[in-house]
Amino acid sequence: MKFKQFTLSMALAAATLVVASAWAADTGPIKIVGLVELTGPGTTSGTNFDNGIKLAVKEINAAGGILGRKVEYKSQDTQSNPGVAKGLTEQAVDDGAYIVMGPVFSGSILVSMAVTKNAEIPNFTGGEAAAITQQGNPYVFRSSFTQASAMPKVANFIHDKMKAKTVDILYVNNDFGKGGRDLIIKSLEAKGIKIGADISTESGQIDFSSAVVKAKQGTGDVLFAYTNEEESAHLLKELNKQGYKKPVIGETVLTSQKVVELAGDAANGAIAHVGLTADAPQASVKKFDVAFQKEFNTRSDHNGIKGYTSMYVVKAVTEKLGKVDSKAFAQAMKGLKLSAKTYPGILMDVSFDDKGDLDRESYMTKVVNGKQVVTDILAPLNKK
Repeated sequence: MKFKQFTLSMALAAATLVVASAWAADTGPIKIVGLVELTGPGTTSGTNFDNGIKLAVKEINAAGGILGRKVEYKSQDTQSNPGVAKGLTEQAVDDGAYIVMGPVFSGSILVSMAVTKNAEIPNFTGGEAAAITQQGNPYVFRSSFTQASAMPKVANFIHDKMKAKTVDILYVNNDFGKGGRDLIIKSLEAKGIKIGADISTESGQIDFSSAVVKAKQGTGDVLFAYTNEEESAHLLKELNKQGYKKPVIGETVLTSQKVVELAGDAANGAIAHVGLTADAPQASVKKFDVAFQKEFNTRSDHNGIKGYTSMYVVKAVTEKLGKVDSKAFAQAMKGLKLSAKTYPGILMDVSFDDKGDLDRESYMTKVVNGKQVVTDILAPLNKK
């Protein structure tokens, strides 16, 4: 009799533990893990992306969380190393992450995203390499334009506004840089523009003296520069030092806040197409800019906005679903359209296609007197 009572007690205890565990899973914190470049060549990009997420999480929790649950955000340093990024992704899966944010560097996400795919965990990235979403991974989503959608806009501007016949190209020799180089060449040639000098540089490079000499010897009417933040600043300084006079145009990074700060007066005149900028004229972006500066005592670059808006996309989609379900989340992202009027935190209307690529307004910018100035607002590619 005592044995039966003991067995019954054990069964009731086990059942209670199961119910308690299920309740905790449905009411406990929602785990978001950030895999970001906090050291190494990607420090500027990763830190801004991380800070954008942190600001969004702080605001979301202050407003009651997601579905009444607190968001628990933990960021890990990939050290700008793909191998480290992959290992940290495996750790994020083991920790029960609902969503993984990052990495920002294309080389890292191209390695790590297989892990989140196998675990069926949605993964937002700041990487812009076209190859990221060309592999058919149903769990990877962009926080910015793909190179394949951005480069035609740049080529159109070079052709229509700059009237260039030949373009010299300078790029960083990694997945990000090589992808951008290939696509800008394809886009320029489609407009009948010839390619002049083709100059390769290395990730983390500081001395650009020989690269600039090659650029000065190039036959291009303009120079298209496609490197990371710190590299872009060193490049602009060297171009200025050697008296380079031709227009310099890039995509996103070239006129970013960090490049302007590092390059100083040498950044003046630089032109770039940007998918996101804190200098955008929309009231929602201006509000974000004020909040970011108050929180971190510095202005955000495009990466900070990527992290911020991605976190608010997570909130919007999860609340549309009415549940915290990673697999359902990924399915809901396909063909998704979100309005900034309904979901202010996303800052601008945005849509996602079935590959995880996004579409929204973008900008042409120029650095004038040490400040990035928006010169044109470009409509979404798929706007009818």
